[in-house]
Amino acid sequence: MTDQSSDGSLHHEQHNEQAEQTLAHVRETYAALRTEIAKVIVGQDEVVEQILTCIFCRGHALVVGVPGLAKTLLISTIARTMSLDFSRVQFTPDLMPSDITGTEVIEEDRTTGHRALRFVHGPVFANVILADEINRTPPKTQAALLEAMQERQVTVGGVRHELPSPFFVLATQNPLEQEGTYPLPEAQLDRFMFQALIKYPSEAEELEVMRRSAHKAEVTIDRVVGPDDIARVTDAIRRVPISDEVMRYALRLVRTTRVGEGDPGAVPQIVRDYVSWGAGPRASEYLILGAKARALFAGDTHATPDHVREVAVPVLRHRVLLNFNAEADQVTTEDVIRGLIEGVSVEESPEPVRAQMDDVYR
Repeated sequence: MTDQSSDGSLHHEQHNEQAEQTLAHVRETYAALRTEIAKVIVGQDEVVEQILTCIFCRGHALVVGVPGLAKTLLISTIARTMSLDFSRVQFTPDLMPSDITGTEVIEEDRTTGHRALRFVHGPVFANVILADEINRTPPKTQAALLEAMQERQVTVGGVRHELPSPFFVLATQNPLEQEGTYPLPEAQLDRFMFQALIKYPSEAEELEVMRRSAHKAEVTIDRVVGPDDIARVTDAIRRVPISDEVMRYALRLVRTTRVGEGDPGAVPQIVRDYVSWGAGPRASEYLILGAKARALFAGDTHATPDHVREVAVPVLRHRVLLNFNAEADQVTTEDVIRGLIEGVSVEESPEPVRAQMDDVYR
């Protein structure tokens, strides 16, 4: 009996040590990325965290902001910190689907004279794709990117070509200038895990930007993360425990955005007044996944309702469609989401889940 007890205790200690090592690796990886990004990007901590969360959750991010807020610089800097293939596509009204996916060309063998079709890879065949001003290209070209985002493949001439792994689309969009743009359809917006909103910097941050611009010092960005690191962090995020109570809370947040769904009396007044269409099931999935990532980055061993609330705005921001009343009353999507966060309660369990780390990372 003593030997079995000793073996069990040793086994427990080994699992605990492995869990500690995993958590330490995640924190070190995350901290190293933040340090390198800060060499170029001033402030925007929340947006950086949201984009990194999407990457480690194997999701896509849509970055929205007015011109001059370094959207493109931010994404390209993040790509430079990773040992991944990076490709930038500047979306324009004359961009064709083949300009993204690639095309077949006729190639002749000079020795035999035989001709054959050969597929030439387009810029989408990379690990990180910067889709700059994605709403400036027609729906036909947007649809070509849709298959790549969802299926991780492109189809040309009836032949499927798998995209490299990992694969992330980080897109930018200008919310002000709408002339000559093609708004993304809801089906494609739903493919993005987060919509990150870049706001104007604070006075101190803008002064620091001016200082850096005036000196024009050469900055060296180190590559601190590779595919194996991303895979390890992604696996750790999936293993973070989350209780049924927290999952039901996330589900209630999503379902209360749906007008006409279930009991009308259960729909909050702010939704009945201002929402025309609510979020779909992907929102529920991304709320849980994002909450797990936030928990892990913060050094917590389980996801809580606070973590769900932290990712609720970027997850729901582009999935909740407002009606004319909202525009007339100057109510924004964020106003509705924050109203739901304040109004939807958390049903506490008599014995909340507090899983041990050795139960998580076995």
